[in-house]
Parts: sequence; structure tokens; C-alpha cells
Amino acid sequence: MLNSDRVRPAYWNQRTFLAPHPAVYSQTASFANASEAYRQIDGYIGNYWSDFYYPAGNGSGPLGVYRAMEVTYAGLPAAEQANQEVYMQAAKIFLYDQTSKMVDLFGDVPFTEAGSLETTSSIKDPKFDDAKALYATLIKGLDEAATYFGNAKLSAAVAPAFSKSDILLFGSLDKWRRYANSIRLRLLMRTSFVDETTARTAVLNMLNNSANYPLVDGNGVGNYSPASTDILLQPLTTNTNSLRSAITEINTYFAPDYALNKIMLPVNDPRIPFVYDKFGQTVGSTFVPNKNYKAMPVTYTSNQQDTAFTKYSILDSATFINNIKVPGVLITASEVNFLKAEAYERWGSTSNALTAYNAGLAQSVSFYYYLHTIGSGTATAPAAADVATFVNTSASAYTGTSDEKLAKIWNQKWLNFGFLQSDQAWSEYRRTKYPKLTIVSQTLVGFELPPNRLTYPSIESANNSNYNSVRSKDTRTIKIFWDVK
Repeated sequence: MLNSDRVRPAYWNQRTFLAPHPAVYSQTASFANASEAYRQIDGYIGNYWSDFYYPAGNGSGPLGVYRAMEVTYAGLPAAEQANQEVYMQAAKIFLYDQTSKMVDLFGDVPFTEAGSLETTSSIKDPKFDDAKALYATLIKGLDEAATYFGNAKLSAAVAPAFSKSDILLFGSLDKWRRYANSIRLRLLMRTSFVDETTARTAVLNMLNNSANYPLVDGNGVGNYSPASTDILLQPLTTNTNSLRSAITEINTYFAPDYALNKIMLPVNDPRIPFVYDKFGQTVGSTFVPNKNYKAMPVTYTSNQQDTAFTKYSILDSATFINNIKVPGVLITASEVNFLKAEAYERWGSTSNALTAYNAGLAQSVSFYYYLHTIGSGTATAPAAADVATFVNTSASAYTGTSDEKLAKIWNQKWLNFGFLQSDQAWSEYRRTKYPKLTIVSQTLVGFELPPNRLTYPSIESANNSNYNSVRSKDTRTIKIFWDVK
């Protein structure tokens, strides 16, 4: 279950799902401005769908694996169930995290009745669970799992076995607790415009009782350790593959226009030197680097892109293109602090929001420099004074009206997600309507604009008899239940 290439930025996940779909719709990566830019590729979406349900694919089928675990667990004696519960709770947290992404992408999805082959040895077409109700189940289940890990005491026999099998958090009960709480915080904030009362009550209870609800927030320290703090699925030690093929085959390695030109360059963002490369042109036999960092305008046609790309910046090779150590990112301290900042700004103290925002901004610098260093990058670490200037006195500083502050939070969270978490970036873009991207209309009829959701792949619509119950909602213009702003 944990050994998932749908969490890691593996070739197939990046090349066939993230890069041509959520990265395009959220503009966290470059893309060809062609007529079919916003049209989803049914076969690739079908692969992603199947990898959630079935254990034979790139995603290790978390739902199918969990259902099989439930059957085995139910057959154990009570005493042994107590010993093995830690595996079930950890698996539930990971499954619920992945399930929330399925809801964010598609809306209603099969869940409670899915996995009948594992549970009954027979195939039954599962119903589509209501997206809002399923979200409530996930939020409740994450709370229960966090409570379990807050009280768990593993036996001398179970603890080392769990640590050995846990390739995500290496047996840390504290990090599993923080992971569950942090994903729950994300889901509550995602629903906060459709059910603000419920979200506000639950979130403020978490933030006002931090001892009972520890989070993946790096203790608010900007210069933190992503490797030991964030929830990251590291590559296997045998991995030798980088992102090069995945992001160069379809030209998603050019610097995104809004990220570099509109957010980062105007404030001399200290992340620029290890997120991007100036690139350049070969004149005769000599490579001539571009003088400045600059992204290609998103409004360029595909023909303009093909002829002008050498004049513009690209992703840094050490940090991304050639880096074989890029982890799968489940949630970072930076995201958590931006979530806290939004909650405080909307429902609490703006001074607390300032503290959380500043931490999130500085932590994003640390996170991307961490990626650069594990890729053997040679860029110099940003000086503490430069980071402080960026955080406190640049145009990114936490100033302005409440609406302007919220816009800064949402812009910076989108920027922090980047293309590695383009699925989360797309979800937050739909929820908040930030950043204020320039959307280029395409010419293919019915696909002129990015979708509001992914439509179900034909592998599901053609084979699940319960598809008729969601057929009327299966359009690219229907919004996910939390998309109401």
C-alpha cells in the first residue's frame, strides 16, 4: 500500500496524470497551448482510477489492500487484533488521504461497497458514495486514528516489526498522529466555504488545543528540517530514475508564467535560484545563458512556444530534472502553516495568522532548498537576512486588508504546491479562486476552458451498473461540493 508510485513523482504518474491534467488546469507547470490542452486523456485517467482500487498497478491499490487487511484483521483473535491495530490505523490514514484526492478529482466515488472481491470473493458493482458524506466519514476517521496514535503503546514485539514495515514514517507514532491531524485540517479547510460553521468549530478546537492536536507544522520554525518533519514518501534505495523523461517529453519543464513572473520575480524571491535555471541558447558551438530569470508568457501559441522557449527559464536540473531523490509529498509544514494562517485570519487573531504565514513562507524556502541539496545542487543557501527581508518587508509580506492577506496565503500555498503537488494546487485553486490566473481559451469545442472536475473514465462508466446514478452529474462543468466561492 505505502509503496505507491501514485504518491512518488514516478514517471507514469507525472507523465500521464499530473503533468497533462491538474498541472495544466492549475498552471503549476508549462503546457502546449494547443486545442486539446484541456481535454482529459481517458486511458490515463482510467489508469489512475484503477491504481486506487486494484493492488496490481502503480498506486498499489490502497483501497483493495485495505479491504483485504480488514478481512484478515477480523479473523484474528482479540488479543492479536490489539497487537495488529497499529497497522490498520496507519493504513486507514493513508487510505483516507488518498480517498480525499479521489473525491477532489471526481466528486462521488465508490468507497463503502468497493473492494467486494477482497471481502466476499465475489464481484459486486459498488455504489457511488456521495462526495460530501464521504468527506465527513474521512474527517471523522482521521480524528479517530489520530486519537489512537496519541494513546498507542506498542509491545516490545510489535514496535520493531511496525517500524521495519513502515516505509513512510518508520514507526513514529507521533508522526502518524500529526499526519492524521494535518490531513484532517486540510479537509476541514477545504469544506470551509460550503459548511463554514462545522469547519470553523473543528479547526479552532484543533488550533486552540495544540497539545491534543499536534500538526506537521515544524513548530513554526522557518529554517526547519523537511526530511524529519514533513510527510514524505522517499524513493526506494534502488531507484535510479529521475523526472527528466516525464517532464521533458511533453515540455512541462518551462517555468510557469504566473509563478515566476507575477509572484516570485517582483519580490526577488530567494527560492528562484534553486527552483529555476535561466536556460539559454546555443550560438554556434557556444551555450549562451540568458541574462535574467523570466518565464514564457502563458498566452504564447504553441508555435511561439516552439520557437521562443530557449529565451526563457526552465526548472532547475539539480532540484527537479535530474534528481533521483525527489520524494512523494503528502503534506508539508509550509502547507499546514498556510492552512493555520487562513483559519486565524478568517476566524481568529490576525497576529496569529501573521505568525503562521511567516513560518509557512520561510519553510517553503527551506523545503525547496532541501530538494536542491538532495539533488546535489550547488546553489548557495539563502542567507537568513535575505529570507527575513523576503518574509517581512517584500510585497509578499503579510500586510493589507484581510482579503489581501488571504490572497497572499492562497497564492503562496499554490506556489508551494508547485507541479509536484499539482493535484492539491488544482483543488485549492478551485476552492479559493486564487491565484488570478490568465486562462487561455482553446479552440476544441466543449474543451475551451479547464474543467471543474475530471469525468469518470470509461473503464468505470462502462462496467459499473451503478454509473446511472451519477450519469447526470458526470460533466466537466459540474463542481465538486466544496467549490462554492
